[in-house]
Amino acid sequence: MKKIELEIVALSHSITQTHSYAVVLGEVNGLRRLPIVIGGFEAQAIAVALERMQPSRPLTHDLMKNFMMAFNVELHEVIINDLQEGIFYSKLVCSSESDTVEIDSRTSDALALAVRFGCPIYTFEHILESAGILMEDTHKVKGKTELASTTTTTTGGNDDLKNLTLEELNHLLGEVLEQEDYIRAIAIRDEINSRKK
Repeated sequence: MKKIELEIVALSHSITQTHSYAVVLGEVNGLRRLPIVIGGFEAQAIAVALERMQPSRPLTHDLMKNFMMAFNVELHEVIINDLQEGIFYSKLVCSSESDTVEIDSRTSDALALAVRFGCPIYTFEHILESAGILMEDTHKVKGKTELASTTTTTTGGNDDLKNLTLEELNHLLGEVLEQEDYIRAIAIRDEINSRKK
């Protein structure tokens, strides 16, 4: 299978859902986005590395990187290789002097390490097809990551989505993507996908 390279384009926090964050991966040289819901600790770990902050004590992912470096283990790439029931699965492709291995990882941890090592992030077409969102027009500044605070739209919870037509859902998806509310976009995308089955 052909790998598709991704890059982190946004780290989004929903004000109304205090513990929900989304890291948004963008297709390199493409318009598709892959939003992944992560926890607060993982969002902080990614943000700290993206902003090149130096905490007074190493965070867990810094410790992991230091441990790997001490034993000459290099992280070459992260592959988001599976999606089951809305959960993303990833592998770390690592090598030492004598061996190359793939290690299972939570996607949020894999991304936190990828940022620290500066290694590429990949996925496959079937994952982008089922969980990706197509952006019509992007205004991305090369090499700069947005840290966006977002709010939900006037439409309420997931129950309200079931009352909307497919056309209304697609229109709403466009609106929430403009507002960069990726948490809400995930729910709308899932509702659209459930109706296509």
